[in-house]
Amino acid sequence: MGKQMVMSVMSKDRPGIVADITGAIYQLQGDLADLNQSVLCDYFTMILIATFDDSVTPEDVVASFSHIPSETRLEVVVKEMKTPIAITKAKKSPETYILTAQGKNKSGLVHRISLFCYQHGINILDLATTLNGDQYTMILQLDLSHVESVTAKDGLISSEPGIAGAIDDIRSSLTACAEEAGLTVVLQHEDIFKATSEITLF
Repeated sequence: MGKQMVMSVMSKDRPGIVADITGAIYQLQGDLADLNQSVLCDYFTMILIATFDDSVTPEDVVASFSHIPSETRLEVVVKEMKTPIAITKAKKSPETYILTAQGKNKSGLVHRISLFCYQHGINILDLATTLNGDQYTMILQLDLSHVESVTAKDGLISSEPGIAGAIDDIRSSLTACAEEAGLTVVLQHEDIFKATSEITLF
């Protein structure tokens, strides 16, 4: 099967950078499995997963990136994956939800929502934000598979059985938290979000 490695790359954006990065992986005969790339304020960021021959080390991959002729400096981190990507993807929770939050921009909004998630045992799988004028929007992909036990531990036992009751408790607490922050929030199961949204974000 070979070694699977996760690579993080950051640089000032420029044309050709994706070709350079994927070319370095190709030169090591790496098989690219997955990647996510974005440009924020003229800075390029990418995270990739690729499989290499057992003889290839993370140091070899870093060296390959360092040999890329570039007028911009590439900051690279490479780690060997302990759990194969096929197993990791198979672990995706059926209780995956999409949270959208919108409100007037002010300091601490992302912290407020992320702290709420942490305090309620909710894992943030993905997060995207946009600022349009003074309006701030967050879209989060969340794993809510553990909220039932957290709800019980906090003494917020729902009258409804199973995960549905726990989700209702989370929605109520989330709405109260959002109102304090001046945010409007919508929490939907990922399947419902995909069925009602024309744009795939994750």
